[in-house]
Amino acid sequence: MILVQSVSKYFGYFPALRDITFGLDLGRFLTIFGPNGAGKTTLLKIIASLSKPTSGSVRIDGYDCHTQSQQIRGRLGYISHQSLLYPQLTARENLTFFGRLYDLRPLEARVQAALSGVGLQDWADQPIRTFSHGMKQRLTIARALLPEPSVLVLDEPFTGLDSYASEILRRLLHSLKNERRVLLMTTHHLGEGLDLADRVMILHRGQIRLEEEAYSYSREEFGRLYAELVSETR
Repeated sequence: MILVQSVSKYFGYFPALRDITFGLDLGRFLTIFGPNGAGKTTLLKIIASLSKPTSGSVRIDGYDCHTQSQQIRGRLGYISHQSLLYPQLTARENLTFFGRLYDLRPLEARVQAALSGVGLQDWADQPIRTFSHGMKQRLTIARALLPEPSVLVLDEPFTGLDSYASEILRRLLHSLKNERRVLLMTTHHLGEGLDLADRVMILHRGQIRLEEEAYSYSREEFGRLYAELVSETR
């Protein structure tokens, strides 16, 4: 479903990503770990066709993310640090607006299903300016899931959440794992990231330092390995 081939990204002379190659099939959940500046967000933006690689290519379901971006529009949901929600609108109005952009039908039923899927059906008609950060994060996921994408990309979804909101989000992401979807997530939370994923990657200084099955490591083993790899200067 996702094929990343020899992707590099330079900002001037600075290599943000260097020769990144990996692939993911449907039903897989990849968590990408790495310190600030490792290139995680840059990589996700390239996969989401929001940034162009300096070299290399990314394909989703056979389509090139940059020369055929229209063909992957409904196949990919992207969740970044910006919610892209309108605070003056209600949760239902926000989802209805985005659903109309995608010409989704039957829209009312899909909006209701999306709200129920993230546990916000009781707050559907409340303006989201009254929402907590965790509730906004769940609504952002509902927005991304409206077109029923086969690829869901999440950039640091646990940032700023308290323990209660983090647990709700963890359960939601776990429920999204199925054979019809690929999930990619970046996070600094080693525990949540390892528990949710079935494959893990450590990115450091723009390079893949490790890519393995998540079950290969306990939390303690992975924590030690992560600290060792990101402490290296090269």
